[in-house]
Amino acid sequence: MADIKRKAKAVWTGDLTQGKGKIDTESGVLKQVAYKFTTRFEDEPGTNPEELIAAANAACYSMAFSLTLKEKGYEPEMVETNATCVLSKVGDGFEITKMILDVKVKAKGLDEESLDEAAEATDEECIVSNLLVKGLEIERKASLA
Repeated sequence: MADIKRKAKAVWTGDLTQGKGKIDTESGVLKQVAYKFTTRFEDEPGTNPEELIAAANAACYSMAFSLTLKEKGYEPEMVETNATCVLSKVGDGFEITKMILDVKVKAKGLDEESLDEAAEATDEECIVSNLLVKGLEIERKASLA
């Protein structure tokens, strides 16, 4: 199977605190979605990179947990993952310091012990969680516009 490539684009205009950006995804799910300093570092409504990372992790983890349950012989009915991406002030800047996953699972015959085993197995299987833990190679090209 060939590599699967998913694309997104972000354009930022202006300086960090007064500028603004727009995000687009190849699928069109996000189209000219606005973001800015105040949606990222303050409480103004709107999206930001950390929210998008949390959404990606929640979606991937729910799918991976469903797979884990099926592989362990359970029939998954529902997996709900609430992800919180924590952005912390560190020194003079900010860092993503933690991802908190709160997972609720409904599957026939699943008990607490089996749930914990499945969660541990899912930690190993979730592609996005593994990316956040292990990192990845970033290939970058820069050119003048």
